[in-house]
Amino acid sequence: MPNSWSRRGFVKATGGAAAAFGFVGTASATVLAGTAQAAPAEFEQLRATWRGLILGSGFSPTAEPFASKLAVLGTNAAAWRTGMRPVPGSLWPEMVWLDPEPDTDTASYTYSAQIQLTLQRLRSMAEAYAQPGTGLTGDTAFAQDVVSGIRHVVTDVYHAGQARYGNWYNWQIGGPQALLDAAVILHDHLDAELTATITAAVGAFVPDSAVASYTGTSTGANRVDLCRTIALSGLVGEDAHRLTVAAEALSPVFPYVTSGDGLYRDGSFVQHTWVPYAGSYGADLFTGLSLLFALLAGSPWEITDPARENYFDAVERAWAPFLFNGLCMDAVSGRAISRGLPPDDPSGANDDHLRGHSVIASILALGLAASSEQNARWRALAKGWIRRDRFSPPHTDPMLGVYKLAQLQNVVDDSTVKPLPEPVEHRLFPSQDRAVHRRRDWAACLSMASDRIAHYEWGNGENLRGYHTGAGWLSWWGDDYANEQYSETFWATVDPNRLPGITASRKRLADGEGGQWGAERPAVKWVGGTTDGTYAAIGQHLKGLSSTLEARKSWFFLDEGVVCLGAGITAADGEPVDTVVDNRRLGAAGTHALTVDGRRKPGALGWTETLTDPGWAHIAGHGGYVFPEGGRVTALREERTGRWSDIRTGSSTRSFSDRYLTLYVEHGTDPVEDGYAYVLLPGAGVARTAARAASARGLLRTLVNSSQAQGVKVPSLGLTAVNFWAAGTAGGITVSAPCSVLIRHVGDGSAVVCVSDPTRTLTGLTVTWEHRVSAVTARPGTVEEAAPGRNLKLTFGDLTAEAGATQKVTVRTA
Repeated sequence: MPNSWSRRGFVKATGGAAAAFGFVGTASATVLAGTAQAAPAEFEQLRATWRGLILGSGFSPTAEPFASKLAVLGTNAAAWRTGMRPVPGSLWPEMVWLDPEPDTDTASYTYSAQIQLTLQRLRSMAEAYAQPGTGLTGDTAFAQDVVSGIRHVVTDVYHAGQARYGNWYNWQIGGPQALLDAAVILHDHLDAELTATITAAVGAFVPDSAVASYTGTSTGANRVDLCRTIALSGLVGEDAHRLTVAAEALSPVFPYVTSGDGLYRDGSFVQHTWVPYAGSYGADLFTGLSLLFALLAGSPWEITDPARENYFDAVERAWAPFLFNGLCMDAVSGRAISRGLPPDDPSGANDDHLRGHSVIASILALGLAASSEQNARWRALAKGWIRRDRFSPPHTDPMLGVYKLAQLQNVVDDSTVKPLPEPVEHRLFPSQDRAVHRRRDWAACLSMASDRIAHYEWGNGENLRGYHTGAGWLSWWGDDYANEQYSETFWATVDPNRLPGITASRKRLADGEGGQWGAERPAVKWVGGTTDGTYAAIGQHLKGLSSTLEARKSWFFLDEGVVCLGAGITAADGEPVDTVVDNRRLGAAGTHALTVDGRRKPGALGWTETLTDPGWAHIAGHGGYVFPEGGRVTALREERTGRWSDIRTGSSTRSFSDRYLTLYVEHGTDPVEDGYAYVLLPGAGVARTAARAASARGLLRTLVNSSQAQGVKVPSLGLTAVNFWAAGTAGGITVSAPCSVLIRHVGDGSAVVCVSDPTRTLTGLTVTWEHRVSAVTARPGTVEEAAPGRNLKLTFGDLTAEAGATQKVTVRTA
């Protein structure tokens, strides 16, 4: 089970894709047509299946990490048992749920959270009874004490007559799931009256009507969780109707969506209407689906909707692209990036690696319901991720439950599974304004914002300073270095105005600037780009959050690195504007050398220098940076101290310190049409960085860098790529409207011409390439006319329905 502190909270009802669902009513009010029936023995079999799923199997309780994990569980459970003090309003004195003014304000959120925390503790105690090696295994007296605790909660607060207060999630998902897990584990110890009380309570707070329409807080991951709650209530109460409701209510989750919450055809996953969330809500959804698929397989309620295949396909289209060496990239984790050390568990943490481990375990669990071919491939992917995560080995992750650790350990121990390496590819996700670039020895992720995707999300007091994570934030990792770059205490200590890659005003923003739940989105449409699957041209029309800042930013993703161009940088806030070339976290005591044009710079903390017309810079242990046009770049070495409570209300107030080495371009106060150009070379040494700077003109040419177009030509790759912000000509390419174009000679006498409409507004487009083309060998249906000859003229029809996707045309050039 996920830890309570890492779970999501209130979701504002935003009226997402409202698809009518085929039933309404309250719990058990009417039996659906075709409701499956089952004998008591079948319900017992389903409960046994669920116990196996949530407790794990096939592991040795005397082997690590299980022995220590189980021993700690037993020790904690025994202490919790001793500390029980059932009184009106609480079961443990430190977990008071009695709200003197019950409503939905912040204070009430705190009180309702205590209901969930109490039930999760009881759930853990039930697990201590059922798991081997805890010292409480099979202890009947202990089980009865846990049952007494459950009875107190459902008598005092979580019962059918109670009015809900605080966070809806605690009442409908987090709390009841923990309660029902405990009830399934201890089912033989529950009397009929307590069982009826539990199911009546869950039926009151989560009636059938909670999944009657696909809207508000009943979409995406929330819908899957609600179905899980309903299904488990059916198991506990032996209610066939509730199982039917749960199984059928999953169907609206499966189809691809074109707006709002859910899975998009391009692999994007969005929750809260505007926020990329594969690493948090998406991970929960995967966990929930995998468990429900496995639970109901072979039963009268087996989930057979053909559209469920979309989520099997999504493993490698939507989730795997954001997994690298065991970590899950923060750009798709929303406000979860602010969940560091939880106040109730100082030894715990929640960073990109720990989130990644949970996603990997969920993929393995989903494999149990997939085809044998899919399952085998996913296990090979997982083994590769596990082996390469040297920083934080997934199969020993202290934050994972036993059942997820067992799934990971099973792959590690299976000698028939051969680990798959990282792919060499570029993946563009236009529907969530994200892009991922992978090479064998490095990977990068780009995070942007548009009128479709929020600048960032904050809510429940979480992610208070994430406001620039959509301003062109470029995160990157090496194959065997810097994998902890954004882990541990990064988000607690980093300067939120100097995230790598962003262009931002130094205007001070309030915590939670712009509104909750991703409410604030920039009024821009040109965000996206084009890719041939190996290289890419990505662009962002940037408008700053609560700022007059405006800019055109482009990234060209290549083999060795990323070419970064900026133009039209303009603001009138009365504040300086910077573009952050990079901001590397060096750790608590890092002294990584900075070398500029062959000269090593001082290593003292607090050192800063403005570099005039640098050719290149290098940060030891990280990589190199080439400045083909020189300019003015500021370098800063500093130590920063922060607390998780600074960015997440109620979190740990413990202070942490990290050292940072920052390179940034200063555009001055209120710049007008300013720009920048640099090349990021992940993993490059000093010699290679210097060599690339010396030969930059021969290896790479900037074709144009203006507010009209930005483009590069790379002769060695046969590549020309241009982001056109307006109709015009650059690099031998002429376009009739704003678009993104990438052309690459393949080397066999052919070339690919890739075109996209990031604005999603074009009903017609003409692209002319000044290059002899003898034939067009393949083209998509969007191309109405393709005229080869001394040049190539492509006439596209309506592109609005393509959702920013790349249109690839293959031609013969010889």
